[in-house]
Amino acid sequence: MTAVAILGLGSSGAAAARLALAQGGSVYVSDLRTDAATSARAAQLRELGADVELGAHDLDRVADADTVVASPGIPPHAPVLRHLASRGRRWISEPEYAARFYRAPLIAVTGTNGKTTTTLLIAHLLNEGGVHVGVGGNVGGGLAPTASELAMLDPAPDWYVLEVSSFQLADIDRFTADIGVLTNLAPDHLDRYASLEAYYGDKARLFDNATERSRWVLGDQAEVRALAADHPGQRFTFGVGGSEGLAAFVRDGALMLRVGEVEERLITRDELPLLGGHNLANALAAALVARVVGVGLDDLRRGLRTARALPHRMEPVAERGGVVWVNDSKATNAAATVSALLSLDRPTVVLLGGKDKNEDLAPLAAAVRPPVRAAVCYGAAGGRIGDALERSTAVPLVRVGTFVDAVERGAELAQPGDLLLLSPACSSFDEFENYEARGRRFTELARGEAA
Repeated sequence: MTAVAILGLGSSGAAAARLALAQGGSVYVSDLRTDAATSARAAQLRELGADVELGAHDLDRVADADTVVASPGIPPHAPVLRHLASRGRRWISEPEYAARFYRAPLIAVTGTNGKTTTTLLIAHLLNEGGVHVGVGGNVGGGLAPTASELAMLDPAPDWYVLEVSSFQLADIDRFTADIGVLTNLAPDHLDRYASLEAYYGDKARLFDNATERSRWVLGDQAEVRALAADHPGQRFTFGVGGSEGLAAFVRDGALMLRVGEVEERLITRDELPLLGGHNLANALAAALVARVVGVGLDDLRRGLRTARALPHRMEPVAERGGVVWVNDSKATNAAATVSALLSLDRPTVVLLGGKDKNEDLAPLAAAVRPPVRAAVCYGAAGGRIGDALERSTAVPLVRVGTFVDAVERGAELAQPGDLLLLSPACSSFDEFENYEARGRRFTELARGEAA
């Protein structure tokens, strides 16, 4: 009987344990946490036959397992992983483990920003084309199942569509995408990575097991092209800034494809229901993947016209006095907020702050310019963001303490026709459990005032 050790009892760890049990393995699960949610998951797994330990890891038992699956939340310098490394043992990520049991081709999506929207939009377009899809992975927020849950689907889908993070790619071994998508690259997670090169290096692992049959859908960015350059496979590039050499692009206000020799017109950008110019890139990437899979043009057009904003991703949540409140709480790094701001063409009051990730704020400061009407800085990172903006922009700047203070001040500053945009450029952990909780609070405030 194969012995599987699972480190971490979050949603992905619990799902990996259930998958290992379903495969007939002997399963040991451990987590240093002992909170109520973790204890409840532990009780469920014990009922299924797993041996679960909370508050400690049995290091020898972990090291002696045939397969070790580590949560992406466990940093490489954690004692349990250092012990494994000292014993010459490797560990793998949950998507790596899950994909070993997939029974259909795999589309894997990664990148710094846009990967969740692109992942779910790919699934939507494939479904419109009659393709049975299993979609999930690092999506989070309860929007889709984990990679291991997809492995247990019966019957198997026609295609799997999986979002994968850099933390998950760091610990792959045989993981192979039939179609791999790299949306874009920008600085992120520098509170965990020692350098930008290390972060990009984990993203590059998407290409580790490339073959001549691999197909790559790549954002039109020098850093993206460089990561893919030395790997085999067919490349399809997308971008909104031009059309030369691109397989998906925007021309005269229309989304276009060029797969092979023929150009194909999809829909106009005004027909795309997703707010923000950066969502054009996400739509182009998703449409390109769906076309490569074989979805017809009419199905693609219908799917794009029926696309809907995801929670916490440029999501219009209320309108009051002519001001549209937009929840972009998922913008947890400066690049995501820059992308949001540069994609808008109407006056905007933007809320910036949260927990600092120690990023370079110069690109963010450069993006805070008209049509931005004002910037409200708050939270643990508010001081540093405010200092960066004061040095670089003439846009009116307001500093406040808490998140609620920021929302209230932003609502006072916004005028009819404006957007009140929560796009914080930071994580939420100074005041909230996660970005979803922050976005929900913004939505509650928006709808409460509207009422």
